Amino acid sequence: MDDKIREIPLLDCPLCDGPSLLEEENGWCFYATCLDCGCHTAEVPYASEAEREDAAKKAAELWNMGKVVSFGVGD
Repeated sequence: MDDKIREIPLLDCPLCDGPSLLEEENGWCFYATCLDCGCHTAEVPYASEAEREDAAKKAAELWNMGKVVSFGVGD
């Protein structure tokens, strides 16, 4: 990831306060995830290099608002 994307601020996990990470998936989307409990945002796709940074910012924004998917016990 380039420096602009690494500088996008991410809060700790909204569910467990664990460390968070912004991930890029095979050059087509970004999502944020918790390294402890595994919850994550939806994937935010991009179709071009011009859309890439905006997709990363949107994934971080979703994470920082607490819009996450979590698979708890029995899910």
